[in-house]
Amino acid sequence: MSTLQQAEQKWLDAWHQGPLRLRWDRIPLQIGDSAPDLELADHTGQLVRLSTFWTDGPAVLLFWRHFGCSCGLDRAARLEAEYSKYIDAGASVVVIGQADPDRSAEYRERNRIVCPILSDPERIAYRAFDLLDGTPSQILFDAPDSFLRRDAAAGEQLAAARHGTEIASVDSPWQLPGEFVISSDGKVQLAYRYQYCEDWPDPRVITAAIRFGGI
Repeated sequence: MSTLQQAEQKWLDAWHQGPLRLRWDRIPLQIGDSAPDLELADHTGQLVRLSTFWTDGPAVLLFWRHFGCSCGLDRAARLEAEYSKYIDAGASVVVIGQADPDRSAEYRERNRIVCPILSDPERIAYRAFDLLDGTPSQILFDAPDSFLRRDAAAGEQLAAARHGTEIASVDSPWQLPGEFVISSDGKVQLAYRYQYCEDWPDPRVITAAIRFGGI
């Protein structure tokens, strides 16, 4: 079974199981806290520590949903338009996704993402930054009721319809995204956790947090 097929099976298994992490069991990571410094493989397969992105200045960490989500394609287009603003403000930018390095590299090239993509297939960093799963109403709010009910047949039909396409149903269908700004001393300056699938932050807020983190 290929890694893509494994990722599709993971999506289907998670669809049947439903979202698991809907509530925090502790106070989530917030402004002023030290950011977790984890080691993840980038899209080339090289192991990288998160702290390397904020060693010389603030960093923007973009946690993606799965790479088959259409909102991810929209976020990639937004990032392309916003990227120079973040760089001009003095930040490094990195995307963190659920895919393995090979799929991350392919996704990065296809969607013209110029920053690195780090691989977190076990969602260790997602949990460390206290990103929750979403309910069907948060993820699939514009879908028919069969999806809101998490109907097994509806999920299987969706996965089959997207198989082999650029929006294949892969990895966790329930993971909510988040965006963080970390200052050069490793402190969280912005902790933005999406409340629904397309809850993109205003780039001006991110840029202001970058500037504040560099003061």
